[in-house]
Amino acid sequence: MSLTRRNVLQIGGAGILGAVALGAPLSSLQAKSASTLAARNMPKPYQRALTIPPVLGPKRTVIDADGQKHHFYHIVQKEGTGNIVPGLSTPLLTYNGSFPGPTIHVEQGEKISLRMDNLLPLTHPQLGHVLSTSTHLHGSASLPQYDGYASDVTSKGLCKDYEYPNFQPARTLWYHDHAVHTTAQNVYSGLAGHYHMHDPVERDLLPQGQFDVPLTISDAMFAQNGRLAYDDHTRSGLWGDIILVNGVPWPVMKVQRRIYRFRVLNASISRSYNLRLSTGDPVTMVATDGGLMPVAQRVASWRHASAERYEVLIDFSKYRAGQRVELRNASNKNNIDYDYTNRVMAFDVTDAPVDTSGPAARTMPTALASSTAMELKAADSVKTRRMRLKRDGDIWTVDGHTWQEVVDSGYQKVFADPDLGDVEIWEMENSSGGWFHPVHIHLVDFQILSRNGRAPFPYEKGPKDVVYLGEGETVRVLMKFEHHRGRYMIHCHNLPHEDHDMMAQFSVGYKSGDPDPNDPINAAPAHVPTED
Repeated sequence: MSLTRRNVLQIGGAGILGAVALGAPLSSLQAKSASTLAARNMPKPYQRALTIPPVLGPKRTVIDADGQKHHFYHIVQKEGTGNIVPGLSTPLLTYNGSFPGPTIHVEQGEKISLRMDNLLPLTHPQLGHVLSTSTHLHGSASLPQYDGYASDVTSKGLCKDYEYPNFQPARTLWYHDHAVHTTAQNVYSGLAGHYHMHDPVERDLLPQGQFDVPLTISDAMFAQNGRLAYDDHTRSGLWGDIILVNGVPWPVMKVQRRIYRFRVLNASISRSYNLRLSTGDPVTMVATDGGLMPVAQRVASWRHASAERYEVLIDFSKYRAGQRVELRNASNKNNIDYDYTNRVMAFDVTDAPVDTSGPAARTMPTALASSTAMELKAADSVKTRRMRLKRDGDIWTVDGHTWQEVVDSGYQKVFADPDLGDVEIWEMENSSGGWFHPVHIHLVDFQILSRNGRAPFPYEKGPKDVVYLGEGETVRVLMKFEHHRGRYMIHCHNLPHEDHDMMAQFSVGYKSGDPDPNDPINAAPAHVPTED
């Protein structure tokens, strides 16, 4: 089905896309564009250079009584602007004025205290909702009160102090807003950034420094004046016609003829990607959400849902100087695709002198590192829980559970209550209509056991915290509930689904009504800013 930009805007939630929201699949929907920009303001692929977000350093560092380094960081959430489309300025919500937010680097075992100030307007300048925020460090085994619990919000003029232990193996994490019912709009408006945790194993195996490149992929649509437009098609999802990488539309990166490591984050609020190189050559997958895979996997393409992180190595030494290699998107079922959403970015191979210092400059690693999640066996499980992700009327649910029920219960209602140290299998089914659901389970890393009774895809054979639950798929995941007691969230990371209302909670080693020193709302509340 082919649609013009005018038709897409006219039918919105009432015509074809409205029917989609009510149950018709999206799999064949193709449109020209979604933005209403004038032709002179419409960006074109491969016209601008890739930019790398700034690295945020600590304000101060101390040595704790246990001998650990303890870094203190400060981030201010505030309005900013971006020069995203030619000739126009785009208002954004930002961390420290940067889009995406600044990258934080930390070594395993170093603790971080992060003060997050909310200096945003009282209400969103375009969308009108109250701009309270909750910051989630996605991929961190944080205590509940520091996990970005959706209803633990920080209002305008207040701040919250987050504590991150960083005891897990090296991995690509990201921090983003998680405020109840407005996560989609806030992340879409700019509140997302990388956080990289390093350890000696990862340092010895994979490229570092300038050859370790963060790529935040997102999509957007724009109004005629350059502001972000927002249409989630009756809460089914938002699919923009402009692909951004690190905030730049379809950028180009100059590369040396050597191996590079790319930390690929899908920060789109709904769109999934099917990524591959224009040459048809495979990439080498070395890490998933929870860090290094046991064994590197060569893959020609990979399906990449919202919030998933995949670390890939690309060897540019096989290409001639002057050659352009594109990262392309073949898309997946139930996206809305436009003229140029089949392109992501390009790499221009140069004849610059090649820096071969550091690990994996010329040789791809094979054996990598195991982890707790990947060493688990199905026989270790003490319980199997089955759940269905579906739409009930106009509400998205996790096996019939919603976040509103959690709120109404005084934040006590849980759909699962494993004890600390328990190993469980969770079987998740998606059999209700034309949507895919990227399911995120907080606190834990898990192993994907099977997909519709078959082995997981090769690129999924590493520790995960988000699983792509495609149309008609049933996925079994295995996890150990370790590290902390308390209440944590499970939700769909198609963020309009999460906000309305595909989110529930589970507890670890906690029973309703018990005293809870790690209460996710009351144990570390937001407060009036004071001097650090």
